[in-house]
Amino acid sequence: MRAVVFDGKQVEVVDDLEIRDPGPGEVLVGIRAAGLCHSDISVTDGTIPFPVPVVLGHEGAGVVEAVGAGVTHVAPGDHVALSTLAGCGACAECDRGRPTMCRKAIGMPGQPFSRGGNPLYQFASNSAFSERTLVKAVQAIKIPSEIPFPSAALMGCGVVTGVGAVLNRARVALGDTVVVIGTGGIGLNVIQGARIAGASRIVAVDTNPAKEDSARLFGATEFLTSTDGVRDVLPTGADHVFECVGRTSLIRTAIDLLDRHGQAILLGMTAPTDEATFLPAAMFLDKSILGCRYGSSRPQRDIPLYAELYRQGRLLLDELVTETYPVEDFAKAAADAEQGRVARGVLTF
Repeated sequence: MRAVVFDGKQVEVVDDLEIRDPGPGEVLVGIRAAGLCHSDISVTDGTIPFPVPVVLGHEGAGVVEAVGAGVTHVAPGDHVALSTLAGCGACAECDRGRPTMCRKAIGMPGQPFSRGGNPLYQFASNSAFSERTLVKAVQAIKIPSEIPFPSAALMGCGVVTGVGAVLNRARVALGDTVVVIGTGGIGLNVIQGARIAGASRIVAVDTNPAKEDSARLFGATEFLTSTDGVRDVLPTGADHVFECVGRTSLIRTAIDLLDRHGQAILLGMTAPTDEATFLPAAMFLDKSILGCRYGSSRPQRDIPLYAELYRQGRLLLDELVTETYPVEDFAKAAADAEQGRVARGVLTF
């Protein structure tokens, strides 16, 4: 079967990948569409260290082909979106409703794939850039069949990360003010999350002026090409500033743009050794810096909610898909993503 494989030096689209049958508590999914997220590119450029060879992809949707013993909530033929959280369901964090903190959902990559008799790692417990993938039952979330696969795929990462950061982590309240730095796939979902939460002002900031139309479509009330103008819009600062780029200088900027009792939420992925600086004295007005993994989400709860909001016309999914590519065009899709030409590019099988 076809898949996108990174061997530590180069990315290759192969056609001879093999996958084992599902075991107890596992689901075999035929992938129909998979979003290309910057986290995938971060593996190939070394920003995210990961063992190789690895099958890339972590934002997918498809059709259940087979289930292992004990799986009852999905069956062959069901449409599913895939989560990256392979939580155990039994630890204290899972019991508290915080599966993003489950230690068994972080690291410990499996090797369900093989090629030429050699095992390959699975990225983010998912590997959606493959015609078929194998996930834990908890990662397969049943979705309505009327949601197009390219749109459904994005719920598995970009949507739960961006919208979830607003609703679950920052808990933006009705009337709050929000600044979003970076309006790529994650930033656009932060913007629409803030709109759904009822924020009164949503200031989108991106150096690319061509992104204004999409930012406003998703809910931005203002669009700026520099953070320098934020104080003209919000003189006392913002209640929430989301950094969605992953640049350490912008972390300092996000903190500087906060109002009293404001919070900076860090979503952009930096290199593991990057350091950021800020003025500690500025924090004594009850300001906070919040990390956020995967939108602090509970996918089995959140993804069905987002599917319903999509059905109601309140959550935009189709509009996130800028371009679709056959999996063989991965190189073009990656180049478009790196150049900022797409909000989200989606590979199809």
